Amino acid sequence: MISYNPFWTTLKKSSETTYTLINKHHISSATIDKLRNNKPMNTTTLNDLCRILNCRLNDIAEYIPSDTDQTL
Repeated sequence: MISYNPFWTTLKKSSETTYTLINKHHISSATIDKLRNNKPMNTTTLNDLCRILNCRLNDIAEYIPSDTDQTL
């Protein structure tokens, strides 16, 4: 499972808020909802978040093995 818990820590350390992400940087509220619920999102959006927050991908997302992951 991909977890976006690191995103929330990174966001708190930054000068940005969900409000500024939505209104200044045009990140959709649907994307914020995906981050809150660990839903899949595209890599372009992850790239945008890294650029906005001046961070690395591992500051936004992490992989956590899960029994609910799809079978390969």
